[in-house]
Amino acid sequence: MLSPSRRDFVSLTLSESGSYTNSKQWRRQSCWRKWKQLSRLQRSLILLTLMLLLVCGIATSPTLIEHWRADAVGGNRNDEKPQFVVDLKNEYRYILPEPPSERKDYRRRGPPVLQNRLQFKMNVSGLLEENHGPDLKNADKGSEGGKPIISWRGAVIEDEQASDTDTKDTENQDGTASLARAESRLEAVREAFRHAWKGYKDFAWGHDELKPVSKSYGEWFGLGLTLIDALDTMWILGLKEEFAEAREWVAKELSFDKNVDVNLFESTIRILGGLLSTYHLTGDLMFLDKAKDIGSRLMPAFNTASKIPYSDVNIGKGTAHPPRWTSDSTVAEVTSIQLEFRELSRLTGDTKYKLAVMEVMQQVHKLDGKQDGLVPMFINTNNGLFTHQGVYTLGARADSYYEYLLKQWIQGGKTENELLDDYLLAVEGVKKNLLNKSIPHGLTFVGELSHGHFSPKMDHLVCFLPGTLALGAHYGLPADHLELAKQLMETCYQMYAQMETGLSPEIVHFNMHEGSTKDVDVKIADRHNLLRPETVESLFYLYRFTQDKKYQQWGWEILQNFNKYTRVPTGGYTSINNVCDPAYPSPRDKMESFFLGETLKYFYLLFSEDPDLISLDKYVFNTEAHPLPIWPQAE
Repeated sequence: MLSPSRRDFVSLTLSESGSYTNSKQWRRQSCWRKWKQLSRLQRSLILLTLMLLLVCGIATSPTLIEHWRADAVGGNRNDEKPQFVVDLKNEYRYILPEPPSERKDYRRRGPPVLQNRLQFKMNVSGLLEENHGPDLKNADKGSEGGKPIISWRGAVIEDEQASDTDTKDTENQDGTASLARAESRLEAVREAFRHAWKGYKDFAWGHDELKPVSKSYGEWFGLGLTLIDALDTMWILGLKEEFAEAREWVAKELSFDKNVDVNLFESTIRILGGLLSTYHLTGDLMFLDKAKDIGSRLMPAFNTASKIPYSDVNIGKGTAHPPRWTSDSTVAEVTSIQLEFRELSRLTGDTKYKLAVMEVMQQVHKLDGKQDGLVPMFINTNNGLFTHQGVYTLGARADSYYEYLLKQWIQGGKTENELLDDYLLAVEGVKKNLLNKSIPHGLTFVGELSHGHFSPKMDHLVCFLPGTLALGAHYGLPADHLELAKQLMETCYQMYAQMETGLSPEIVHFNMHEGSTKDVDVKIADRHNLLRPETVESLFYLYRFTQDKKYQQWGWEILQNFNKYTRVPTGGYTSINNVCDPAYPSPRDKMESFFLGETLKYFYLLFSEDPDLISLDKYVFNTEAHPLPIWPQAE
């Protein structure tokens, strides 16, 4: 054997033709031999040093940071990188990428579908460095020939609108400044509606929902949901031309004689409610005839042993059934169809509609399983009993039950005391079981209760509550309801204001631990915004009843942020995946029908100074913002 210390050398003579190749091989072999001669400790230290240098190099590279940041919010550099265009005047814009072709439908009152990061991801890794950071209010302003500049997000920022955001609500002695501001804001809502309507008309006419980024449409029931949902909004906004073309489609094209399953709740609040409301506003009997047609086709849902309706109806075949995976219906769905069917009975003289929905309310009134007036989220259509007991929320699957307790009482002329008693008891139950305050700023919020365990989780859907409480106080209910409404209104506004885009996520969790530095946490799965109306709805009620200008100002800020982060240049507005990152909001390519049916309508009513524009002493809004008349007490 050779001694470890012994070294042998072999002398070789290399030809010139192979000298370069062989010398490289020799150098590689020599380096490898030297590396093997090092001790294990020396080799480990060298490898550790190289790794540290590599990590430091990556950490200090702005380009890689941007790419990592894009991936963190779901960016896909290879497939969906937008084009970056620089024109001769050094103005910048982004062209949004084409999205994947298909999405699953999102049900409005159901649980959040965790599709936001995987469905449609967007990366804008080329965004200019000066546009980074949480405050991008002025990043996209500019003008070209007196016209507004369209930012990469599709926002149109008018000079007048932009400056108005930073102006305090002061007015001249003669009130002219306030009137001019109000008219400017009303016109801004009309313009937003026209822009959304243009996208729907160009790319989704007669279909359920617009996909504004891909310039296409999505179907849910195939009944023109967006068009029907928007009818009374167009009438209220005074958009006569748009209304006329929509009316023609309803008269000539809308047919319910289709072999299609529809959701009882969604069809009632959007289609039946929209047609009834438009009939009342216009006096046009065509809308009432269509309302009678869809109302009668929905009635098979009530053919159950318990009289608790099934969730789904085939309006062509006249059959109904529960979802495939359960025999339960959600409590919110079966108790939030009463306003519409009651009104249909009043107009037609046929009591079957009212009797069917009031039977549901009477059964829920008598059921066990409530906690201080709070109801579980599910009810079985076979036996009529609550299921999944012990979980109480004012969010998805339960929210509008509470809303419709009060509104049925108002609709019926304040004579149905059983409904009022259930509402008052539920409000006390909310105070006792679900109210809490955040740390460090003490925001009052509504959490959830699960088998005695309190969770500081609050859906954006819960932001209907400030408006409902204020409406009850307007009708003579305890004054502390209005005070609670004001506190919750502040919280709902902060759910927008504390986000980097100024838009609320779908769900927030409030901090309750001592030492917390911020009130709100948002989980990755909850960062999407669906253009929901609930906060704007409550701002409208609070302004109508208090005349406090701050509610209008808050709404104005929210509208401008919708314009900045969700507006698509070719028409329409899109829900987004990430409200926490203004540089990468990531559009989902879907405009829900309630954006036109509710959100923009409530913006317009919020900014209007006319208390008789849909007077709250004459009308009550269904949960899809369709106003229905309050009955004379004699009825």
